[in-house]
Amino acid sequence: MYEAVRASPDGDSTVAQFAETAAEYGFEGVVVRNHAGSRADYDAAELADEYGVDVVEGVEIRAENPQRASGSVGNFRTSHTIVAVGGGTPAMNRFAVENDKVDVLSHPMAGKGDVNHVLAKAAVENGVRIEFDLSVALRESGGRRVQALQSLRKLREIVAYYDAPYVVSAGPTNRFQLRAPRELAAVGERIGFAGEWIEDGLREWGRLAERNRRIRSESFIEPGVERGRYEEEP
Repeated sequence: MYEAVRASPDGDSTVAQFAETAAEYGFEGVVVRNHAGSRADYDAAELADEYGVDVVEGVEIRAENPQRASGSVGNFRTSHTIVAVGGGTPAMNRFAVENDKVDVLSHPMAGKGDVNHVLAKAAVENGVRIEFDLSVALRESGGRRVQALQSLRKLREIVAYYDAPYVVSAGPTNRFQLRAPRELAAVGERIGFAGEWIEDGLREWGRLAERNRRIRSESFIEPGVERGRYEEEP
């Protein structure tokens, strides 16, 4: 299982600190998904050798509108293993799930965001994973927490009904916010999610990384043949 983190300068811990703690908690890897423009400084191979966890280079694109996000997706697609787009508005949510160069729609229910059957079907068609952010269950309180949990449950109903792909994260920005997979499964159960469902969403980050690395490898792309970024193996 994998966790998606924001490291320094976007967060308060280095990638090395995240990798060390993730290894202690039993994660197989971490996805570094700093916001575009806040790239962390690390050597993934060195950290993998030292801590025994896979370190995946990702990015989360935050933009005011789809027009601004579109160019960023194209720029980062060739250099990052996992590309996420931050949602939270109807326009950005729709842009993300309709773009097969996007791996993850993150924070879809934030702000004025929502996910309906049209977006869920688009996510299935384009292979875009919809994120379930458990940070609200771990670090929010009061009315804001109640509202956020209601949104998560609504999102789960839509995703489950259409069998849409999804990922799960607790959204840590420092190593002390990391929670072991079994703890996240327990949190999920307390808010009405099956533990196995939470764990499968954590595994999906690793599946994405494996698939995208395979697609990018020279053995997967024939010389001189242009292929779509997400064209699957026959």
